[in-house]
Amino acid sequence: MEEAGGSCPKPTKRSIIARPGFGSSGHPMPLLSNHFKVSVNVTDVVFYQYSVSITAEDNRVVDEKRKIIDRLCQTYSCELAGKSFAYDGEKTLYSLVRLPQSWMEFTVVPKESIAKRCNADGGRSFAVTCERSKRRLRSETFKVEIVYAAKIPLNSLALSLHGNETNNNTRDALRTFFHDDPKNFTDVGGGVTGVRDTIPASVPLRVAYVTMTMFLTPGPVIDFLKANQNVQDPCCIDWVKAKSMLKNLRVKPRHRNKEYKIIGLSQKVCKEQYFSMKVRSHDCANGEPQVVKITVYEYFTKHCGIELTDSACLPCLDVGNTKQPIYLPIELCTLVPLQRYAKALFPTLRASLVASSRQNPQDRKRTVIDAVRNYRCDDDSLLSASGVSIERQMMQVDSRVLETPTLRVGNKEDFFPRNGRWNFNHKTLFKTTCIDRWAVVNFSAPCYTDKIFHDLISCGRRMGIQIESPRTPIWEDPKSRGDKPLDRVENMFEMLNRAKLLKDTQFILCVLPEKKSDIYGPWKKKCLCDFGIVTQCIYPSTINDRYLTNVLLKINSKLGGINSLLAIEDSMKIPLIKDTPTMILGMGVSLGFPGRSDIPSVAAVVGSLYWPHISRYRASVRAQSPKEEMIDALYNPLANGKDDGMMRKLLEDFCHTSNGNKPKHIIVFRNGVAESQFSKVLNVEVEQILKAYQDHFKSEVDIPKFTVIVAQKDRHTKLFQDISPENVPSGTVVDTEIVHPRNYDFYLCAHASMTGTSRPAHYHILLDEIGFSPDELQNLIHALSYVNQRSTTAIRTVAPLRYANLAARQMGQFMKFEDNLSEISSGQGPVPELPRLHENVASSMFFC
Repeated sequence: MEEAGGSCPKPTKRSIIARPGFGSSGHPMPLLSNHFKVSVNVTDVVFYQYSVSITAEDNRVVDEKRKIIDRLCQTYSCELAGKSFAYDGEKTLYSLVRLPQSWMEFTVVPKESIAKRCNADGGRSFAVTCERSKRRLRSETFKVEIVYAAKIPLNSLALSLHGNETNNNTRDALRTFFHDDPKNFTDVGGGVTGVRDTIPASVPLRVAYVTMTMFLTPGPVIDFLKANQNVQDPCCIDWVKAKSMLKNLRVKPRHRNKEYKIIGLSQKVCKEQYFSMKVRSHDCANGEPQVVKITVYEYFTKHCGIELTDSACLPCLDVGNTKQPIYLPIELCTLVPLQRYAKALFPTLRASLVASSRQNPQDRKRTVIDAVRNYRCDDDSLLSASGVSIERQMMQVDSRVLETPTLRVGNKEDFFPRNGRWNFNHKTLFKTTCIDRWAVVNFSAPCYTDKIFHDLISCGRRMGIQIESPRTPIWEDPKSRGDKPLDRVENMFEMLNRAKLLKDTQFILCVLPEKKSDIYGPWKKKCLCDFGIVTQCIYPSTINDRYLTNVLLKINSKLGGINSLLAIEDSMKIPLIKDTPTMILGMGVSLGFPGRSDIPSVAAVVGSLYWPHISRYRASVRAQSPKEEMIDALYNPLANGKDDGMMRKLLEDFCHTSNGNKPKHIIVFRNGVAESQFSKVLNVEVEQILKAYQDHFKSEVDIPKFTVIVAQKDRHTKLFQDISPENVPSGTVVDTEIVHPRNYDFYLCAHASMTGTSRPAHYHILLDEIGFSPDELQNLIHALSYVNQRSTTAIRTVAPLRYANLAARQMGQFMKFEDNLSEISSGQGPVPELPRLHENVASSMFFC
């Protein structure tokens, strides 16, 4: 026994479990997959791995890395001893023979004809220079550094094909670049172009998948801004939004053969923006140049002889630096090609992207097969020399279609979803709430509010929800429409307060002026954190019964109702869960907004309530450092000895709603992590959950059993019916052939895609102390895809993960307008603490 005051024993390191067996439930169905079998016939070959670093002379982000490496090979063939190698397009290079030096540095000019020069430094550094009569025509240069990293025996790759432990460096580096084929380019609007390509992904079973990547449409900057903001006249451009959109983009002015990076916009328009210029005056006796002030417009029109037709009253692009700005009239500048669009898409552009990237199963299958054949892998000298061969036919896999779970609604009525879908026509909800104290606010939305709530009341009563008429609707003051979102929300609450509608209101229906409105975050924060009032936001572009039904499902769930249950859940017959108090957790991290590196990550954990039910959850949400993917506040002991971590309230509420039972089994679902992070999930996050459990229940002996499952929304793997053009049916599971040869994983397509090609979820079981059989676990996960209270379809991953994602995204909106976010991204300020939810709504499903 350990002496008092001694050091605590180190926690046992958990390892990923091996596959215990295969499932057998469901009816069999042969399928094809976009996996292609890889064989290794020579095992004594060695790969040499090198790290590659490419930097531009102006330190900008380098997008055309493959072209630069290709140019390097052409230019320095003798220095590289004519060696051929494979490059992954990012940071890694592989060769079958060792390069002449362990460290080599090159200077590459990709665009101009060049003359080569070798530095006299031991043969370890080479440079290339270009002499031009005019300096302004000199092409930019790139520095390429190649450093030896590792020696990889090919037999380790052969071992991995059979499931033996192997080094991560054996992963195949064969990737491709975007093919410059006009057929692959799609204009999705807003100055954005989608580029579709087929990518070979990985071994041991090589996957070919179709991807769509967003690039800025090259062309005049002014045309891009008009398209991006959907305006016809440059005078209508919102220049605040334009400045944010243009920052760090690369442009080329038509009067210079050089690229520049935009750092901002001029404070004044072109004809009013002055800068200092040195001129030589003939009247000056000593001939010394004088410094004069001149506008950008005058400089280009008079001194450069360039006619400007549209720039006089528009801001200039600033392509200099913070100390020395350089201004260019906007009409002279064009966006250079192949610049990735990394910002959030507007809703209309997102819809256009989805429509343009969607392919039905037969078209996608044909695209993949044709691409694999066109890659001509057999002609690759590097693959041939290493004895690697890739079959050109899609792999056949044996799948099973699991039985569809039975759902139970009002009046104990059971019904059976068809292909993952159902509706509430002529049905009532399982448990409803009475809504007799509610309000309606309208943020200048062009709609008839009276008709909306009358239709909502009628639809609700058909679903069994008793809804009384709302209190007097509140309309936003038209004078507030141009105010900031925070101010508009404050003004609306002042009006609600004056009307005495905040005292005992159950929920507020908020009518937004547009989809994805900036009002959403501040409004939710005010309702949920300051006043503890449940709220439902709507954007009434189209009001019909289906829309109102979906809105009512969310409202009923938020107010404590239950829309439907699994029949076996209501009958308390879920295997292993029915006999032992079991808590289900869903954990995930939202990494902020596209194009915003200053937004903190938001971690969310949801925990099940009312054991043995598995359809009700509460959430715990915290902010953490930007781009941090692991959850770091599950257990957070304070100086006073109390735990302020995310698990504390979840454990407390589980006991409170489960007749005082503490969970003896905990099933953890985690998403958003890669295979390289699985160990951290097991040995950091699960360990925190265990510490929170021991702290809360004051016990170090009676600890729960864990089952830990990671769900990945696999973008790569696709499944196809061999003899049918339709998508695979809902409930399709694959746990052989294309899965890991040793680890415990499987693919499940719980949902049914009506358009496009279904994408299965990839589940990895890292730990199973509870002891589920493969059939029990697969059927449980399938069933959990049917308990999403805000949906009438089975969803792609289990409901707890969907809820965690919704909670993180919703509360992440609270920080969108914080003033200190720039300090966070620069490391100068602490991560702001998310406001805590009001006690009235903290245990609710506010995220529905």
